[in-house]
Amino acid sequence: MSRPARQQGPTGEVRAAAPAKLNLYLHVLGRRADGYHLLDSLVAFAALGDTVSVRPAGRLTVSVSGPFGAALADEPDNLVLRAARRLAEAKAVPAGGAIELVKRLPVSAGLGGGSSDAAAVLRAFDRLWGLGMEGAELNQLARDLGADVPVCIAGRASFVGGIGAAVEPAPALPQAALVLANPGVPLATKEVYAAHRGAGSEPARFREAPRDTAHLAALLAARRNDLTEPAQALVPAIGTVLEALAGKPGCLLARMSGSGPTCFGLFADAAAAERAAKALAADHPDWWLKPTALIGDVRELAEGA
Repeated sequence: MSRPARQQGPTGEVRAAAPAKLNLYLHVLGRRADGYHLLDSLVAFAALGDTVSVRPAGRLTVSVSGPFGAALADEPDNLVLRAARRLAEAKAVPAGGAIELVKRLPVSAGLGGGSSDAAAVLRAFDRLWGLGMEGAELNQLARDLGADVPVCIAGRASFVGGIGAAVEPAPALPQAALVLANPGVPLATKEVYAAHRGAGSEPARFREAPRDTAHLAALLAARRNDLTEPAQALVPAIGTVLEALAGKPGCLLARMSGSGPTCFGLFADAAAAERAAKALAADHPDWWLKPTALIGDVRELAEGA
């Protein structure tokens, strides 16, 4: 039997899912005087990601495992530790706890992995320490940690604006299958934004709830990811990934997520996504490929999802 995304075990351990964040569309509206870009984006989450576990301890520590854990091994002060310290400071409680992070998402991949991990740490320690924080309090802490953390705290399909920290609920999205594909080349967000050129786009939010996956794909097709061109200039393999996804039977839309290089294919059913992922893996064994699905709310995820 599956357990909730946040689960407190008999020893006081609390687990929280940290799913992949997807930018279903991303428009760059302009640039502020301080260099930050203004965005309009629809963010949703996948039923796939990292897992955070926290348990009582006299001091704050973190251990990292999983397929991509080695990428964080040399970070003595990563975002999950900063999130825990910031929460302890805000509520004037001792910063003690052992954090275990299972890193299943590639790093610097356009999937918001670090931000999702930080949001999971905030939710987990809020419960472990018995703080009972309201959403507004957690959201303010999230803003202090990074532009993507607030939407990860929200944990559901949302429109984001400003530099990414202004979050507004989006209409309910239909069930949809996905294939996530990454060519295995890390790409720094800062480099992609620095390479972005051109006039600003217009906001493109919609108010109607998509009827089904085909309707969602049509709405997204009328929008775009403005970071695709600069990202592809830095990592040409992104173009290959998009073309390969789009060419698979049943793919309704292929798009890059965030600043890349991970791309996603949107499929109407899980069987088509599974077949596409299997075929892509045969043709590109060096890519990271995962069939998955959109989720309505992070808290719906089973432990370890």
